[in-house]
This record gives sequence, C-alpha cells and structure tokens, in this order.
Amino acid sequence: MQAMKNIRNFCIIAHIDHGKSTLADRLLEFTGTVTGKNMQEQILDNMDLERERGITIKSHAIQMDFHYEGADYKLNLIDTPGHVDFSYEVSRSIASCEGALLVVDATQGVQAQTISNLYMAIEHDLEIIPVMNKMDVESAMPDEVREQIVDLLGCKPEEIIEASGKTGYGVDNILEAVIHRIPAPAGSEDEPLQALIFDSVFNSFRGIIAYFRIFSGVLRKGDHVKFIATGKEYDADEIGVLKMGMEPRQEMRAGDVGYIISGIKTSKEVRVGDTITHVHRQAESAISGFQEVKPMVFAGLYPVDADDYEELRASLEKLQLNDASLTFEPEASAALGFGFRGGFLGLLHMEIVQERLDREFDMDVITTVPNVSYQVVTSKGEIMEVHNPSGMPDVKYIDHVNEPYIIAQIISKVEYIGSIMKLCIDKRGILKNQIYLTSNRVEVTFEMPLGEIVFDFYDKLKSISKGYASFDYHYHDYKPAKLVKLDILINKEPVDALSSLIHADHSYELGKKMCEKLKELIPRQQFEVAIQAAIGAKIIARETIKAVRKDVTAKCYGGDITRKRKLLEKQKKGKKRMRQVGNVEIPQKAFLAVLKLD
Repeated sequence: MQAMKNIRNFCIIAHIDHGKSTLADRLLEFTGTVTGKNMQEQILDNMDLERERGITIKSHAIQMDFHYEGADYKLNLIDTPGHVDFSYEVSRSIASCEGALLVVDATQGVQAQTISNLYMAIEHDLEIIPVMNKMDVESAMPDEVREQIVDLLGCKPEEIIEASGKTGYGVDNILEAVIHRIPAPAGSEDEPLQALIFDSVFNSFRGIIAYFRIFSGVLRKGDHVKFIATGKEYDADEIGVLKMGMEPRQEMRAGDVGYIISGIKTSKEVRVGDTITHVHRQAESAISGFQEVKPMVFAGLYPVDADDYEELRASLEKLQLNDASLTFEPEASAALGFGFRGGFLGLLHMEIVQERLDREFDMDVITTVPNVSYQVVTSKGEIMEVHNPSGMPDVKYIDHVNEPYIIAQIISKVEYIGSIMKLCIDKRGILKNQIYLTSNRVEVTFEMPLGEIVFDFYDKLKSISKGYASFDYHYHDYKPAKLVKLDILINKEPVDALSSLIHADHSYELGKKMCEKLKELIPRQQFEVAIQAAIGAKIIARETIKAVRKDVTAKCYGGDITRKRKLLEKQKKGKKRMRQVGNVEIPQKAFLAVLKLD
C-alpha cells in the first residue's frame, strides 16, 4: 500500500466554458490513465447530454497514477461543472478535496462563476493553484489575465501556471504543482472509520453504488458498515477505486477515494453528504461542512399518460440519486391529474432534469410554468410558504406577500453595460454597486426578485452582451411585493396548470400575451371558445377562437331570405348547446409555449 503522504486529492473549478474538461483529458492522457482507443474528447463527460451541449452536468471522479522523482503518487481528480445551476455539485466535490486547480480562460479572464466557486474553495481551506488555460489561442491576453488573477488571489505572478488544454502545453507543470503545493490528506488510519459520500449512481444489476472519500480509518471488503444519517447497516460487498472503470480492492485507507457496493435497493437509504462508519467501532460524529440544498425554482412535473404516475415516481427517485439537488413532492392538478412539484436550482437544471427523464427513463412529462416560493402573510399574521399559484389562499385572507430576492453579480465588457442595466431595471432590479475591474471590464451588483430571472433572464443577458457577460447569484432575503394571481380561463373554466403569480404591473401585458399565444395553439372546435385572463373576478384580456361551422344554407337556391334565417337560427341553438357541454383539449405545446413568451 502507498503511504498517505503520496496521495493528492484535488478538483478543477472554473467558469462555464473555460476548458476544465479538456484540461482533465490532458491530465489523464499525460499520466497514462487513458490510452489509445479509449481516448476521446471530454472523456469524463459520460452523458450524451453533456457531450451534445458541451457542458459538464455531473462531477466526475477518477484516479491517476503518476511516477515522479522516484516515487509513485496517487492523484484523485474530480472534474466539476461550471454553470451556476450546478454549483451544488461543485460544493460536494470541494468538501472531499484538499486542493483545487483554478482554471481561468486566457481569452476571457476572470468571470462571475470563477469568483463564486473560488470563495467556496477558500471557505474549505483548499490550496489553490491558479492555471491560465487556452494559451495557444491567438486572442489570449496573458498579461491582463495574469493581473486579474493576482488581484483576485493575492498570489505572486510566477505562481500562475500557463497551460493549454488543447495542445497539452504546461500539463507537466500542473502535475508537479499538484504534488508540491497540495497537502497530503490529514487523518489517521488508527481512528474509527469516517468516509464522506459525495455522489451515488443507480445500477440496475448491482443496486446503488455510493462514491466516498475516506477521512480517517480503514475500510476492508466484507466489513459491516453503518450510514450515520439514515442509521441503516450494510455489508461492504465490494469496494474499490474509480479509474476508467471500477477496479475492486481488498482494503482502502484514509485519504482514498473510491466506491462501495452493498446491495442497497431503495434510493432513500443513500444520502449524499452522509458519513459511512463501522458498526462495531463507530465514529463519534458525522463529517460536517455539508449543506442542505435550497431549490430556487419550482415547477409541476406530470406524466403525459396518467397511468405512468408510479413509474414517474420511481424514475425521479433514481434520478435524485445521481442529482442530489433535485427535490420533489406529490401534487395534484385539476387539468393534469396526479404529478409532482419539483424543486430545481435554476432553469437549466429544470431543462436537464426533463431531458434526462426522457432519455434515461423514457418518461414523457409535461412541465408547468416555473415559479419561485413565496411567503404569504395572512390577515391573522400567520406565515405560509406557497410553491405554486393554486396553493394561494383567497385574496381576502391575504395581508401581503413576500417574494425572494437575490444579489446578482454580472461581469461584462464596458460597451454592453448600458443595455445590461436596462435589462436589470426592467426586471425590477436595484443597482447596488459598480466596480471597474480593469479599464474595459465592469462588475455590477443588483438586488433583484428571483421570480423575474426565472423565465428568460439568462438568455437575454447572453444575447445583449454577445455571450460576454457572466452571471452569478446568491439568495438574499424575502421582501414584500405587489403580486397577483393570474388565472387563464378557457371556455370559462380555469386551467390551474397555466395560472401564475406575477407582479401587478406586468400582469396585463402577460395576460394579453398568454391569450394571444393560446389562440394560436388551441385547435378550432365546433363551437366558439373564449380564452380569458383574469385576476380574481376581473377579466383583463380576452381572445376568441371562432367556431368551425358547416355551411347549412348551401342547399337554398333563391327563395325567401327567411328560409336561410331559419336554418342559421337552428344552427346557432345547436352551437350554444354544444358550448355548454363541450370541453376543450389543450395540447401539450400550449403548456410549453407559455415558458417561451418574450
């Protein structure tokens, strides 16, 4: 067995698109972990979805062996996502490492997510190694970016490693820095076992596989172990390390990163952030430094076919294993039947969950309008938390409604700052601060309602700044807001899945747009259909879908006009009777289109 002093655990953190996964490829290639036919671009991104979109969604752990100056080292690398919606994944990886490579794109410089992930790493006392990536690109600005990194970290300019994930330049320096600068794991092999679960996956043949990092003690194959948070006990049927595949081992010691298979069948028994210990010699306490996830955006998930409800529940539970930031609870809707109210970290997260349900579990789901959670203060002074519009009490019982606010940090080039400010102010943002980082890069800080950025804020920000602005936010506080519940009535019947909570000033506009959009999407019926937007009992917008009608007067040639009138009156009565009993099928497209209103 290798001594603990020859183990290094580190992760890669950076803003989205700064080349983390490509750099990870070069490290794996350089250490000979991956060779020949197994080598492909972004090798650690093993989901099709990650490859198509070119983003990392999951953290991935892998072990590399590296021979350096006459000694063999074990390097455990965790590649992490960069997008703001997956920062929860990053926080877990950071909790299981001693050091981090901070990758900054030499063409773009320090961006918002770089800063927020860095602060997270500093909070956990990680050793930071700054790396300037993409040095082979013509538009690289090494001197400017070097200054930004020095300002941010307070390190010496010569400590910054220049590298290129594409060509492999500087990879040897990075590995040397990892060995010299990152401390070996602390913790003793003689103490009771403490291992942190930082991820888990579902395997249909072997049950649930949990990934862990041992902080102290020794784990052997066949040991009787206990998961502290759930209190359940298991036998360690197989343990091992994570290379390109899973490689079984007889024993693992403090500092090691690996997996455990113990025949767990139900997903509720494995919690990410839980601590594994021995049954006979238990650890005093669980490992701390692990936070509960706080969903930001809520949306209903309903099966297209009502019979698939149980199957959807099973799929969500399996998905939750692999994506611990997803939360869900059952709910029912008059329009859509039984389903779940899902909690997500952001809109991209919601889209990815929907896409993964479709691909990995073959589930067709309808997603309702996303919204955030509000605090309703009733006239009796009680506080209720409301996640969806149908849970709102009657207007007469409400004293006021509080909505969640966030602090948003946007870093952009100077020339886009005017249009970015206009966008934020249109979304009811309040400017808090403006700092010039360099002569042509500005950081603006806004306080904004979370509900306003849930829809399309990120897309609009990217398009007005030509992709240059970077955006990061953290939850701030609840504040009173002038919110109203906007209902959509079709044929005088409210459709609860289309109702939304919105600021009073924007309600007329949204109601009008929704009615126009639904008029395009709902097919014409044999009778006239009214689409109305209402706040309480007051109708604020209306569109009418004209009836498809048969030409009943076609057989009248000449003769008196009263003959035609008589036929039309008869038809009119029939249409009226039909409208009273007819019901309108709302196509699935209509639920999705509401999300894409400009």
